[in-house]
Amino acid sequence: MIAALLKVADLTVVHDGDGGERTLLDAVSLDLAPGEVLGLVGESGSGKSLLCRSLVRLLPSSRLRISGGSITLSGRELTTAPEAEMLAVRGGEIGMIFQNPSSHLDPVMRIGDQITEGIRFHQRLDAKAARAAAVDILAQVGFPDPARQYDSYPHEFSGGMRQRAMIGAALSSNPRILIADEPTTALDVTIQAQILRLLMDIRARRGLSVILVTHDLGIVAQVCDRIAVMWQGRLVEIGEKRGLLAAPAHAYTRSLITSHPSLPEEDMPAKAEKLRAPGAVPVVDIEKLHVRFATGGLFRRGAVDAINGV
Repeated sequence: MIAALLKVADLTVVHDGDGGERTLLDAVSLDLAPGEVLGLVGESGSGKSLLCRSLVRLLPSSRLRISGGSITLSGRELTTAPEAEMLAVRGGEIGMIFQNPSSHLDPVMRIGDQITEGIRFHQRLDAKAARAAAVDILAQVGFPDPARQYDSYPHEFSGGMRQRAMIGAALSSNPRILIADEPTTALDVTIQAQILRLLMDIRARRGLSVILVTHDLGIVAQVCDRIAVMWQGRLVEIGEKRGLLAAPAHAYTRSLITSHPSLPEEDMPAKAEKLRAPGAVPVVDIEKLHVRFATGGLFRRGAVDAINGV
């Protein structure tokens, strides 16, 4: 049996608010094997992104803290590691790609320099060697003229090319694990497919392990080896892709699968019951809603039924 590269056991993250402590991640446990692609799925607010940020101890608020559990990378405990060690882990061993590259690329710094920065910090190359390595990475992620485009700024590129630049920045530190947090959500369908193919090609060439965060089951069905499902801050199910899609054990997983129109029929569970968080009440209740729009001019008035009895 192959030893896990990354192992998370009973990880708990809480928010210390004025009203007391609130649990946001509740005893999450999972592992990631070398070279594996793990899909992390769930609705917005389920804890997917918070889990990924917790892995590198980059919690988005000072009121958040890891209150229990462990994160081990090749046997090293990260929850108690000194900050100097975590600086080497972030990027050098675990790289991250975010949903919106415009928010994470420096707008006044050349694309190539942003990649070179990681190379020099983690690989300790001199300026000339680092620039050559950055040009090579730009070529790997699909820039057609990397030597020239090294000196371009983020605003000069399309959204898809900016995402490629962010992937290049993540690769610059030569990590063993790549966390891709909704990397294709802001892109059109054609560019989404190109970015996914690029990620899988890089994974194959570099032997990377990948955690792919998404709400799109169609994506994980295409590219992932295993799927982990999160709901209400808990990991409710994890398993091999085909088995989980064909026979999900948890009601929330069944509801996700049956609500996804693009999954093959053979992967759909027989029935998905309605699922509601304990004590939850509907935010909106709509009954027999009708919406009509007036048409025509002053003497030829009419109406169009836009919504009829919803």
